[in-house]
Amino acid sequence: MIAQTRIAANGVAEKLLAAEAAIDAALAAVAGLTASVPLATQAANVGMHVGQEALMHAMESCQQLVKARTNIIRTHKALRSASGEVGLGNVMFADTHCPPEAAAGAPARHLAVVAA
Repeated sequence: MIAQTRIAANGVAEKLLAAEAAIDAALAAVAGLTASVPLATQAANVGMHVGQEALMHAMESCQQLVKARTNIIRTHKALRSASGEVGLGNVMFADTHCPPEAAAGAPARHLAVVAA
């Protein structure tokens, strides 16, 4: 039974880490887009009003992605807590950090047994 639980938890951990990475990538992309709008109007030598509505919408999207990032961090913490509820009390969910910090070039670790 514990093996099935670990397999299921590992699947959830993989999806969690993918979601965290996707949110960060989306946030970086939208932030880049947001920054490019005023730079483009300057480069084109047009008035500030050109693209203002687009800038406002991009900024709202950026704010929503920051909220999504906050919520995925909360999700990570809740899943780490839930791992104890399903009998994985001595197993850390995803990694010891929340959100996990992967070392450069290190293989992804989803479940790791910790000393009791």
